[in-house]
Amino acid sequence: MSFIQRLQVGLCAWGLATAACAQNPTITIAAEDDWAPYSSMKADKSGPEGFSPDLVRAVFKLKGVDVKMVAVPFVRCLQMVKTAKAVACFDTTITDENKDEFYWHKTPIFEEGLAIFALADTPQTGLTTLGLEGGTVGITTGYTYPTDFMQNKKIKKFEANSDEHLLKMLLAKRVQYVILNTMPGMLRIKNDASLSGKVKQVGLISKDGFWLNFSKTHPDGKRMADLFEAGLLELKASGRYDKMYADFKQRLGLPR
Repeated sequence: MSFIQRLQVGLCAWGLATAACAQNPTITIAAEDDWAPYSSMKADKSGPEGFSPDLVRAVFKLKGVDVKMVAVPFVRCLQMVKTAKAVACFDTTITDENKDEFYWHKTPIFEEGLAIFALADTPQTGLTTLGLEGGTVGITTGYTYPTDFMQNKKIKKFEANSDEHLLKMLLAKRVQYVILNTMPGMLRIKNDASLSGKVKQVGLISKDGFWLNFSKTHPDGKRMADLFEAGLLELKASGRYDKMYADFKQRLGLPR
């Protein structure tokens, strides 16, 4: 260790401000890579983009924490948290199955509908979970769904690796319905010429909150969950959260 490094360590130990000891701590958070517009991989593969990455960075910045984000498939996102390779993962709903696996902050970062989509010539409308009984339904591997839906044995479920593959299954008539979150599903259908006009929403299962799930195996998991909650409340109280969400919707061409 050089004299300068020893001096910096000594000054930090005495609580004196230096550039070396004033740097913000950095944590690693895993982000889903295929859930636009909330969180998806940038076109240049440099990391995640969307409302969730912007919000998470803003919240932790308020609390003096820098965030390194890794964009990965959602199944891997959860696995990274379980194995302490990341302190948290987003975006996750809380279910009976996962509620004890992670630390959770109290306030959801947003709410989003869980919708039922079918081919455009499907006559049914206003479907709920019960309306899917006896039908074939596509779901995405690793995603979290309401417990009553998952435990309903009268619904025949078929899994795909991504929302994109789900919609291809629907077009090929391998399933009658697919379950997608409302805004991501509608935007995917709108922006894909092969889907536009061929798929429509025919029901809603639920409207759910979404959270970051924090690691119980990472030494900073609980502390960062509490810190995130404090920062999120601070951001909301300042009015910045509402502005960020309104700007996000405006960029998508949706009503503010």
